[in-house]
Amino acid sequence: MMNLRAATLADLALLQHWDRQVHVNASDPNDDWNWKVELDRTPDWREQLIAEIEGRPIGFIQIIDPALEDSHYWGDVAANIRAIDIWIGEESDLGKGYGTKMMQLALARCFAAPAVTAVLIDPLVSNTRAHRFYERLGFEFVERRRFGDDDCLVYRLNRADWYP
Repeated sequence: MMNLRAATLADLALLQHWDRQVHVNASDPNDDWNWKVELDRTPDWREQLIAEIEGRPIGFIQIIDPALEDSHYWGDVAANIRAIDIWIGEESDLGKGYGTKMMQLALARCFAAPAVTAVLIDPLVSNTRAHRFYERLGFEFVERRRFGDDDCLVYRLNRADWYP
């Protein structure tokens, strides 16, 4: 059974370790998550979560409201949208269905708010495995877009297309 819990400063070493994993770094090579600072902040527009199976941490999820997020990473975004970042920490946990379950839990969390109309994600253009993963979950390609140094594909899942 998988659950999501809030990430805290107690997770600092774990998140820094995961950041050094080749597969994690390959999916997010240009971002500094500034864990020491960000784990201690709890703005209304963001949730940082650790996915666990029977108490064992296996991955990280961040859910934001991109219209309110303070760096304006997504630019001008309509209200009532959410954006998700997700990764599995250890390579040995890939390919076991954990990512699917993590996304199902994250999407349920996003769409639990009746006003939320859609969820966005932005995998790197080079991450074709992620593209297939998100498409299987019902996400649809929106556009190719550059975020800082990252060449990404933006995908969107509308509430009407979500199957819990």
